[in-house]
Amino acid sequence: MSAKEDRIREFAYQIWESEGKPHGQAKRHWEMATKLVEAEQTPGKATPKRVSKPKAAAEGAAPAAPIKPRASKATPKADTEKPALLKPAKAPSKAKPSTTPKPAAKKPKA
Repeated sequence: MSAKEDRIREFAYQIWESEGKPHGQAKRHWEMATKLVEAEQTPGKATPKRVSKPKAAAEGAAPAAPIKPRASKATPKADTEKPALLKPAKAPSKAKPSTTPKPAAKKPKA
């Protein structure tokens, strides 16, 4: 067994444990681990490190404006949603009486 295969096996096992040891997911875990090992071994695809600004430039700069959160389309705006003014749900309506007359009930003979 190669060192690469051992590393894939270790990653797959860690993924399996982290997901709560589910059954029937071995192939998916192995594929995920393979991608991780390949990314680990590829030197050109390393993520760039953040470079901090020099202290002299940061000290002379004006304070940055606070960052406002981006509005999401999924969440309605507070002024458009008024739960207190919503109408209550209607109760299910009763069945309408049929228009055909029911046959008269026969009286038992005494």
